[in-house]
Amino acid sequence: MSRKKIVFKDKKEYKDHFSKLIELERQAEKEFHLNEIKNLTGKEREKKGRAVLNLKAVFIGEFIGGFLVYKFFRDDMPQHQINVGDVVLISRKHPLKDGVEATVFEKGKNYITVLIGQKISAGKNYRIDLYVNDITFKRMLASLEFFEKGYSLFDDEIVLGHKSPSFEEKNEKLEIFNKNLNKYQIEAVEKAVKAKQLFLIHGPPGTGKTTTLSEVIYQHVKKGYKCLATADSNTAVDNVAEKLVDMNIEIVRIGHPARLREELLNQSLDMKIEQHLEYQKIREINNKINDLKLQQEEFIKPTAQRRRGLSYDEILKYAKEGKKVRGYKVEKLKSMANWIELQNQIKKLVEERQKIEEKIINEIIENSQVVLSTNTGSQSDFLRDYSFDVIFIDEAAQATEPSCLMPLIKGRKVVMAGDHKQLPPTILHPEAKDLSFTMFERFTYLYPEVKYMLKIQYRMNEKIMKFSSQEFYNNELIADESVKNIKLSDITGKTGNDPITDDTPIVFVDTEGKFLEKRKKGSQSKYNPEEAKLVKLITQKLIEIGVNPSDIGIITPYKDHEDYLKKLIKNVEIKTVDGFQGREKEVIIISLVRSNPEEEIGFLDDIRRLNVALTRAKRKLIIVGDVNTLKSNRIYNKLINYIKENGKLTTFPSVMKT
Repeated sequence: MSRKKIVFKDKKEYKDHFSKLIELERQAEKEFHLNEIKNLTGKEREKKGRAVLNLKAVFIGEFIGGFLVYKFFRDDMPQHQINVGDVVLISRKHPLKDGVEATVFEKGKNYITVLIGQKISAGKNYRIDLYVNDITFKRMLASLEFFEKGYSLFDDEIVLGHKSPSFEEKNEKLEIFNKNLNKYQIEAVEKAVKAKQLFLIHGPPGTGKTTTLSEVIYQHVKKGYKCLATADSNTAVDNVAEKLVDMNIEIVRIGHPARLREELLNQSLDMKIEQHLEYQKIREINNKINDLKLQQEEFIKPTAQRRRGLSYDEILKYAKEGKKVRGYKVEKLKSMANWIELQNQIKKLVEERQKIEEKIINEIIENSQVVLSTNTGSQSDFLRDYSFDVIFIDEAAQATEPSCLMPLIKGRKVVMAGDHKQLPPTILHPEAKDLSFTMFERFTYLYPEVKYMLKIQYRMNEKIMKFSSQEFYNNELIADESVKNIKLSDITGKTGNDPITDDTPIVFVDTEGKFLEKRKKGSQSKYNPEEAKLVKLITQKLIEIGVNPSDIGIITPYKDHEDYLKKLIKNVEIKTVDGFQGREKEVIIISLVRSNPEEEIGFLDDIRRLNVALTRAKRKLIIVGDVNTLKSNRIYNKLINYIKENGKLTTFPSVMKT
């Protein structure tokens, strides 16, 4: 811990420290995409899944907030990484020269639908590229400036590490809304309500962290507090939003409609604006504007070239006087003057519309008990001037400190929920790695008295849970009776006759050093073709005994191995460890890849990555790897010994025989 900054001398040191790291990361993220677009052909980028070429575009119609919907499609759509909510570049020739930013609204097997703020022509030969949205970095830097200048509502002495948070002394009996909460969750809620400035809910896998946080929000709403709930990702924000809707709390979800879950669209700011009683006035103004624009088409538009140095006012003046000027006939001047007069009317209507919109937005936000947004959305134009009584930040251990600072400065009390024993935020720049030491984790070291760990987990069989409990959670996790002894045969109706298909909850398949890892030219990642074939065989065995492919997840630490597995195995979800955080499946197969005579395990030694991988399975966890390579690491050696005692250690020839 000595390398990490835990305490800061003053606000300037704090701002300087994080500003430098943000700039490094901003540069790394931008350069990654820019360099790839510059250095790779469209086809090469398409092969990597970060672009789609040869698309046809059709205009679909208008959407909430004046966005235009375009559908891009082709019959043989390749596999790609472009997802709903991503910011992309739409272009025909070169994305860096003629690219238009858009947001992905929908994706299907053969199409991508996007929302764009401007018209483009329908037709062929479009390409879509993944791109970087710089706005988050700008907002982080602005929040650091705000904090340094002393404008933060939250106590800056707590942020700097100079002052311990405190609790209310009085005890009050809370009426809990969610009657299914366990005693640890209820205690967390009670402590969070009593906290004056800061509280940390530590939620290990499957312990109902977001459920608990939602109850904490409910209790603050009941007291009449104005609340802001955020998280780093839209998915995490939507998870909280859905729970609050079920609790009959009046919410508004700030964010681009394309990034929100469909069932939450009615809670979005855009939809609430359209449903507002005064929105009819906006519709009327829009109709007037459209009429005026049609009228303008009958007159000459005074472009810079046509005006020949004349200002709008001069054109109006000379047209009124009926004077010739700079070679113009009076008729031409009058035509341009008519266009300008119509434009002035449009400008006034736009200003009027803006005032009505602002009034509607203010009313919606004021009348909502909880406002929800991403961390970066908390600094959007909609919320910039708003402050709140209490801020709630979910998945706080997956967000960088500057990301959490954005919502934190908007309130006097903050409740965070997260698990610093799972994966931290992904950082690209090697010199910005300190950003992975999150505010949540730093506060757990500074202020252990305001941290409370949830202890009952509702996800996995006790034997799958136990190793992580011992290694990461002081052996304090408890498997709820509903999951303690769940097993594979519960969902298949039968028990297999080998470790892969029987009811053993945790199995290790040793590849015995026979399947050596490989690396592609120019790649830092690894893959293991023979191990991938073994994983395919294991998957087939599970499906044959009745496991639904949708109940199986395959996890690997390496992107190149993920890509290789996807070529071999269809209809089963395959992701890196990072892609599976927060997820769960009935059966998980972990393919560890590393096998070499030097017994090097590389970044597998990030034990938080191991913790995430081990805690995704509910009924059965199968780990495939080379024991000889892995046992050089203390934690993996302990894991292998744990499986010998509590599960089954088998070898690849045994699996292939059965």
